[in-house]
Amino acid sequence: MTGAGNGIGKATALALAREGARVVVNDVGGTRDGSGEASSAADAVVEAIRAAGGEARANYDSVATAEGARAIVAAALDGFGGLDVLINNAGILRDKTLLKMDQAQWDAVLAVHLTGTFLCLQAAANAMKDRGTRGSIVNTTSVSGLLGNFGQANYSAAKAGIYGLTRTASIELQRYGIRVNAVAPIAKTRMTEDLPMFQKIDDSLSPEHIAPAHVFLASELSKDVSGAVLAVAGARISVYKVVESAGKYKDTERGPWTPEEIAEHFEAISKI
Repeated sequence: MTGAGNGIGKATALALAREGARVVVNDVGGTRDGSGEASSAADAVVEAIRAAGGEARANYDSVATAEGARAIVAAALDGFGGLDVLINNAGILRDKTLLKMDQAQWDAVLAVHLTGTFLCLQAAANAMKDRGTRGSIVNTTSVSGLLGNFGQANYSAAKAGIYGLTRTASIELQRYGIRVNAVAPIAKTRMTEDLPMFQKIDDSLSPEHIAPAHVFLASELSKDVSGAVLAVAGARISVYKVVESAGKYKDTERGPWTPEEIAEHFEAISKI
């Protein structure tokens, strides 16, 4: 599991271990904006799992490089002899309004979230395919990516990309028996605790609310589920879907609409 040193990743790693999973706890140990490195976060989670009688090993590689992604997968293969589940959870934030965001802030967030998810998914899927493992891959998208959010153009774009990646991967990998789903969590963590909406929230939106969704999608309980986005916000769980309106044909000939006709009938065209 990537990004497993804190918050949702930590809660899920502990939950998976309680269910008997052997867990690779990946975390570079950086700050919320992705700067710095430390082994302490991953090590602490590994120690907690082992203290409870589970099996775990730490990994500190970055998801944002192909070498790092392959090393994370190798940690599972070499340490535990196989790979059944990948949970892509690593992330950083560099919030800034669109007109003030520089390219470095854009690139850094997309590198970890979107490219990192792609690289780890690809490395894990290749390992599963080569070994005939009917595995499960769970990505992390966001309400920000699905609906948009002020000050998060980079994060929203990355998370929207992860939605599309999840859908495509679920289609392409079904022939190998590999399921690909995503979770869109809302939880109070170090990534979100200073956002206005979380200022007066206690533990009703905790990382522990998200972990069961990860366990569900990782396990045989969801053996017939692929290509889904499970949204979790505290005690509420829902599923996100892209919905197309019924649309409208031209009332007369079937030629191209004029811009004026589109304007005239836009309400009917967009009606769900």
